[in-house]
Amino acid sequence: MKQLIIEGSSIHDIPSFYDEINRVFMAAENWKLGPSLDAFNDLLYGGFGAVENNEPVQLVWNNIESSKAALGYETTKRYYVEKLLPGSPFNKKYFQEKLEELNQGKGQTYFDILMEIIAGHPNITLRS
Repeated sequence: MKQLIIEGSSIHDIPSFYDEINRVFMAAENWKLGPSLDAFNDLLYGGFGAVENNEPVQLVWNNIESSKAALGYETTKRYYVEKLLPGSPFNKKYFQEKLEELNQGKGQTYFDILMEIIAGHPNITLRS
């Protein structure tokens, strides 16, 4: 089984999460993954980057608690607020609802969303 290691201590915000994902998954590619949850999900399906099509992968996430804190409430709130800026092409109603859920303590953090994406890939085993 292939093993890939994320260094959670390198993750301080959303851009540094994607820097780390590119370091781990995209080292052999001549292009990088953009900061997109959809792109991260696609990456785990395989076919480009370090994961072959649905091959079994053990994803070791060192210092996962550090990443959880870095990608927690404050980071997620900034992420949603950026989506709501004037001129933003994103679905403002959707992101306003997500921001309200987060503020009410019912919404997912960015870290929670990443965990949900990883859990949706039965070929990926997460170890921390």
